[in-house]
Amino acid sequence: MKYLLSLSLLIAIIASCKTDEGQTQTSEFPEQYRSQFHFTPAEGWMNDPNGMVYYKGEYHLFYQHFPDGNKWGPMHWGHAVSTDLIHWGHLPIALYPDSLGYIFSGSAVIDYKNTTGFGTKKDPAMVAIFTYHDMAGEQAGDIDFQTQGIAYSLDKGRTWTKYTDNPVIKNPGIKDFRDPKVSWYEPEQKWVMILAVKDHTEIYASKDLKSWIKESEFGKSIGAHGGVWECPDLFPLEVENNNTKWVMLVSINPGGPQGGSATQYFVGDFDGKTFVPDDTETRWVDYGADNYAGVTFNNIPEKDGRTIFMGWMSNWQYAQDVPTEKWRSAMTIPRELNLLKKGTNYLLKSTPISEINKIVQSSDKNKSSGFSVHDSTFIVTLNAEDLRNVSVNLVNHDKEVYHFSIRDNKLVSDRTEAGRNEFSKAFAAIHEAPLNDIIPTKVQVFVDVSSIEIFINDGELVMSELLFPTTPYKKVNVYGKVDKFTVSSIKSIWLQKP
Repeated sequence: MKYLLSLSLLIAIIASCKTDEGQTQTSEFPEQYRSQFHFTPAEGWMNDPNGMVYYKGEYHLFYQHFPDGNKWGPMHWGHAVSTDLIHWGHLPIALYPDSLGYIFSGSAVIDYKNTTGFGTKKDPAMVAIFTYHDMAGEQAGDIDFQTQGIAYSLDKGRTWTKYTDNPVIKNPGIKDFRDPKVSWYEPEQKWVMILAVKDHTEIYASKDLKSWIKESEFGKSIGAHGGVWECPDLFPLEVENNNTKWVMLVSINPGGPQGGSATQYFVGDFDGKTFVPDDTETRWVDYGADNYAGVTFNNIPEKDGRTIFMGWMSNWQYAQDVPTEKWRSAMTIPRELNLLKKGTNYLLKSTPISEINKIVQSSDKNKSSGFSVHDSTFIVTLNAEDLRNVSVNLVNHDKEVYHFSIRDNKLVSDRTEAGRNEFSKAFAAIHEAPLNDIIPTKVQVFVDVSSIEIFINDGELVMSELLFPTTPYKKVNVYGKVDKFTVSSIKSIWLQKP
């Protein structure tokens, strides 16, 4: 007698695993293509990360969210919290659209000095700064339909009150005027905002988060300009000899190195008013197709000292059409950012945060060229004195293959035969990134059901790519000279006991 399993039951069986204690645990989210160690919304649409901030033991992730469908719609701020940046708990929606418009991207700060008067110095307010998008105004042909508003919370982000005198920055007559990233500038005891304005960024300053003065502009003739500038960030990083450089992130859509959306960066100096870059070269945070609108967490504790980044793992070329139904989109692995001196310039390194090791279950070293895997979530690590002539295949039972290689001074990612791609002509493609003067000695590959993130030399070069194999990859094949080849399994962050 033959027995037929329903698709949902089959997926649930695949998603289950055994703990060390022998108890069966099942993923809270067992759907096909659901990321198991990246953040995803429980349901509905998600894009840009917003308002990322640390407060009283919790990392807060807000995000662009449409709860009533799996495509872009009236934007809300979804909300999740974590104590370790790996395991996330979903919370109720934080900010809803109102008469001033949809709630577009922005940031959040802790007002420790009570500059707003919303809280006290003992119990400071968490303040969100965001773009209002007046859809009715846009549809009527107006150009001043984007303004900046604020809201505050006195209970660790659980409930929010919008400021009665919003907007705090009115539109000066520019169509694209959005995505405020705000931070405290200690030398002048003021708040600094970087804002995306069509084809450049603008710096604003405030003493109370309510009244703002424009200080400077940057970028009209610098960097990539294949599309509108979005989601900027500006932050300091320490370099050698106790010096500090400033990094500006700017996302752009379209115009990325693989087409569609991507994030560029500039390194330079900032005096509280004006950012001056070291040079005018265009550099990319991530050379993959699927890392966009990423920004850094505010208020990371001083004893920690890291600058931590997270991006939206998708691309506007196909984000609304990928083959998921209950939800759409995931965030990248959180990454620690550092500057590495390369000749006379600085390279922005993106390294997976160390907390990821909490969910690494086991590692198997293999000296042969092939390795069988039993889970759909794993890390492949390659080490050698020089990995410039190495390639790796991930293969499933349906003979679908994802291939990447390091050759001809390039990292090459090939997803043309990696799985489903019928939803977009732009998806099945070969993507390349220049190594420049990087000599790869370590390659780490994070595979999570429907995505792959490749880190060369702990993030000197990064590629993040979505993949939709019909069935999970079960074989890792390595070609070329490798001193050490390790495959490590990763535990789902959504595991539940029955």
